[in-house]
Amino acid sequence: MHPIDDEPFDAAAVEAGAWPPPYGVGDVLGTYGEVTAHKRAAVLAMLVAAGAGGVRSFNLGETLFEGYPAYGSRTYSLDVHGSGFASTEHAETERSRPWGPNRLTSLEERVSFSFNLGAKINGLAHCGVGDLLYGGRSLAALVGGGSRALDTTTFGPPLVTRGLLFDVLGYYVAQGRHDAISHTAEGQALVRDDHRITVEDLEACAVWAGLGQIEAGDAVLLHTGWRRLLHTDPQRYLGANPGVFLRETRWLAQFRPALVGADTWCFETIDPAVTGPLVTPCHQELFVRFGIRLGESLALDELADAGVTQFVFCHAPLPAVGAISSNAPAIALAPELPFRP
Repeated sequence: MHPIDDEPFDAAAVEAGAWPPPYGVGDVLGTYGEVTAHKRAAVLAMLVAAGAGGVRSFNLGETLFEGYPAYGSRTYSLDVHGSGFASTEHAETERSRPWGPNRLTSLEERVSFSFNLGAKINGLAHCGVGDLLYGGRSLAALVGGGSRALDTTTFGPPLVTRGLLFDVLGYYVAQGRHDAISHTAEGQALVRDDHRITVEDLEACAVWAGLGQIEAGDAVLLHTGWRRLLHTDPQRYLGANPGVFLRETRWLAQFRPALVGADTWCFETIDPAVTGPLVTPCHQELFVRFGIRLGESLALDELADAGVTQFVFCHAPLPAVGAISSNAPAIALAPELPFRP
């Protein structure tokens, strides 16, 4: 049992072997391996039980656009290329006249972007502790040697598992937790900038939502409403975000979820009053210590507004040689429910 506390880890000790790989040296699946055929069948039975009531689907992906607020040098750009018509200000063309007697014209895009942009699932090689990556791998060997050991082609079969939505924002609003709530310029509620979501908050939120206990292989998602700033206040969106810290990360990790995620651009708090000199240590614990993948910037407002707290979570990454993460959108499937007033 790992201590559920905020004690920083000793990076030198970790690099020397203090974190033995939880699923063995060389493993690539991490906690994705906790999702068995029986678990998939059990969660899909939820949809079968819906019967004539129907099933609703939710896109948890985020719409990319030029100027999307992103960390560092991550960007998205798109050009349209076409064929069979004269060039316009919106499209470069490779042939100015239609093809053949059927006068074929065509359009396609040329896109440049980071897979770690927008709603994404970060792979186990996303962060390390010094030279150490998940499964006892060396960062130098993975990058310098061109190893494909932890790219998106190794994620295993498409993930189909139980999803749990911790509607932290909804819980705070219901409890009148004004200390934890802020608003957009348009008056929409969201969890306050830099607010730390505590273990006690997560436990109480689970009781409030009737979630029960997290089980191995679940997808655990935290809703804060933070994406409501994405278009209207991108500077505030990137400047800070609510999130958990080490104690909460270790509390979540003890249940061995397939992944954890949130609607914030960074899963954990980056408030220096909480983190001190540490730089996203929760990422390191999740990937290297526990073998748990991480979802960020997931679109969770629709799920929360619909009152959906348990659902089928599905995700298939774009299998790309050498790619660390994937922003192929995840989806949620749930029995049809009336919207929450």
